[in-house]
Amino acid sequence: MDAVPDHGHVVALAPLGPPALGRFMVETPRAVLGLAELPFRWRSLLDAPPGAGQPVMLLPGLFNTDRSMGLMKRYLRAIGYDVHGWELGRNFGQRSVGRDGAALFDRIAATADAAGQPVALVGVSLGGIMARLAAHRLPPGCVAQVVTVAAPYAGPARSTRVWRLYEWISGESVDDPAVLAMAEEVRRPLPVPATAIWSASDGLVNGFGCHVADEPGCRAIEVPSSHYGVQTRATILRAVAEALAANR
Repeated sequence: MDAVPDHGHVVALAPLGPPALGRFMVETPRAVLGLAELPFRWRSLLDAPPGAGQPVMLLPGLFNTDRSMGLMKRYLRAIGYDVHGWELGRNFGQRSVGRDGAALFDRIAATADAAGQPVALVGVSLGGIMARLAAHRLPPGCVAQVVTVAAPYAGPARSTRVWRLYEWISGESVDDPAVLAMAEEVRRPLPVPATAIWSASDGLVNGFGCHVADEPGCRAIEVPSSHYGVQTRATILRAVAEALAANR
């Protein structure tokens, strides 16, 4: 087992493998069922702890755009948050945000400046990894908190079923020393409050690589879900709302 030191903290990398093939094969029907139940649960979701106009930025997963976050955006706006998309097009990894994330960091800083207060970041899958990197890299006053959803920041890249797709889309090798160094940085405890929402039954990424046990300043919340459509599932929407309220 590898370990990543961080100013007195040691973040261990468990020897995780990808989810079982059978779990991957039922991803699509699980996602469809999750989306189908949303209209019947929408009204009950609205009694979640309300926001008070705080800015929130939603970061989509690999190969997705702001449109994929549309239901979450609508929901968080309905309960009182000032919700923003990342406005960087389709998430192609470094091809979208730049090798050092400059385009994303500028977007977050500009949103915080316009709002007059730090921005809460909610990132799904790769978007969650990017949110954690931003929280490490940006100066105080830009990021209020980070909520990751099914984001495999805590495990090795090969504990997912999409690492080859990531390499093809982003143009980065998961074995590149610069990529490995950035992954170590992302795993370290954040300087802001954090919540990691994960599922042990995720069919694309190993759920145990989506959180670090006893990570300082981060609450891990298990919510059973597929990976596909995770951002449209009622239980996930509720968990995000409660995480945002808890860390205000």
